[in-house]
Amino acid sequence: MAMTITEKILAAHAGRDAVVPGEIVRVPVDLALANDITAPLAIREFKRGGAKKVFDPDKVVLVPDHFAPNKDIMSAEQCKQMRDFARAMGIAHYYEIGRMGVEHALLPEEGLVRPGMVIIGADSHTCTYGAMGAFSTGMGSTDLAAAWITGWTWLKVPESMKFTVTGRMPRWVGGKDIILHILGKIGVDGARYRAMEFTGDAIRGLGLDGRLSMCNMAVEGGAKNGIIEADALVEDYLRGRTETAYVMHRSDDDANYVESLEIDVSGLEPQVARPHSPDNVAGVSDVGEVKIDQAFIGSCTNGRLTDLREAAAVLKGREVDPAVRLIVIPATQAVYAQAMREGLLEVFVEAGGAVSTPTCGPCLGGHMGVLAEGETAVATSNRNFIGRMGHTGSKVYLANPAVTAASAVLGRIASPAELNGRGGQ
Repeated sequence: MAMTITEKILAAHAGRDAVVPGEIVRVPVDLALANDITAPLAIREFKRGGAKKVFDPDKVVLVPDHFAPNKDIMSAEQCKQMRDFARAMGIAHYYEIGRMGVEHALLPEEGLVRPGMVIIGADSHTCTYGAMGAFSTGMGSTDLAAAWITGWTWLKVPESMKFTVTGRMPRWVGGKDIILHILGKIGVDGARYRAMEFTGDAIRGLGLDGRLSMCNMAVEGGAKNGIIEADALVEDYLRGRTETAYVMHRSDDDANYVESLEIDVSGLEPQVARPHSPDNVAGVSDVGEVKIDQAFIGSCTNGRLTDLREAAAVLKGREVDPAVRLIVIPATQAVYAQAMREGLLEVFVEAGGAVSTPTCGPCLGGHMGVLAEGETAVATSNRNFIGRMGHTGSKVYLANPAVTAASAVLGRIASPAELNGRGGQ
């Protein structure tokens, strides 16, 4: 029976020859993730269930990244709960401040994500790991607690949508622009409880960071998961990071898709999502005159090394507009260290930006850049709902790192192409 990548992974874990969309399957969990917001509730439910130990301390991951370093007493207490639980359970993959990073950038970097895995997390952007050929999805803390106890979870097999992306991407266009463009076409519920499978020569030519950005935002279309066939790029990335065997699935040529869309990115310009939804998308040239108060480069969507390199290429030799606050947050300690070695952090600081230790921070209006009433920000993060980054009277525009950097220089949402002849590279 012909199947998609998603169906093959779930069938293999369910011990079945095949599964079909709509079926409820019970599958073993390869990795179960929580952060400092979602772990405390899961820990409470775990204890209420009478459990004394997790199913496998090597398959539970705890990352304090949302309000860490602790922004107040409450967040400190939440992180302490995680810390104490990790020690009591002997959890190997607990990442303390100074060694942690934004969870969805950290786990692939640590070699914990491999093709063919089933990964669940009490965070909606757990779908990120589909970029490496894994089935990964977010769920509630109570369901996560059940998985911590039993090592299993249940899932409804999702229908699959196929997005064939072709063409050569123009300068300053990347994975973030492709997924924003797709969201603009299908809407925030266009892939509700479906698997968004991305393929085509443009995807194959995209770096892993760009693929991670795309799958990260699959949930913004309502998807159960985003997924890309693992290839030599993924194998190269995993070499030296893991010695654990993995299975690289590919969709059958005659697999069934509930919907198929073809997208040519050859003429695509950088995309911007306007307030207050990730699907309110336009090309940067159509956004109009939008003055900004803050520019944020970071998050699990675009805080990786290639993202910082892209932003630094725009900012080098230039200065941030005096009316704009530029906040740059590398996604992990390793990204921070490499950016420091390459001189990227120096570029940001000399341009007038502020650089932080890894944290989710302003992405969710947590800390390190909360917006006041009436303020407008452009951000490389994944959501721009009302009040997402602070006051309900603030506005957030989503864009790629190059557009965000150029906007910081010009004081308004702008394309890097507008900076030609204004100094720098």
